[in-house]
Amino acid sequence: MARPSKYSPEFREQAVELVRATGKTVAEVARDLSINDTTLGNWVKADRAERGEPDSSGLLPLTAEERAELTRLRRENAKLKTEREILKKRRPSTREESTR
Repeated sequence: MARPSKYSPEFREQAVELVRATGKTVAEVARDLSINDTTLGNWVKADRAERGEPDSSGLLPLTAEERAELTRLRRENAKLKTEREILKKRRPSTREESTR
């Protein structure tokens, strides 16, 4: 479980808006606000994903909703693989059944 953020959602939004509106770099705005530039960069990246803006590689990043769905699907896939392996071990092979 993630730890609670020490920054309010309002502060995050305002910090991202400063980057977008002023044309300053993430590092400059982070320095002005006395926060880590990586933290602000993550917020800006998430904001761009939510807005549907392509990243530096030209690809559309996943939104928070899409990341959550991907995580859920990966967990479900792992569970199904485990269940399948268990069932494969329990099921007698067809060769053993035909010799009885």
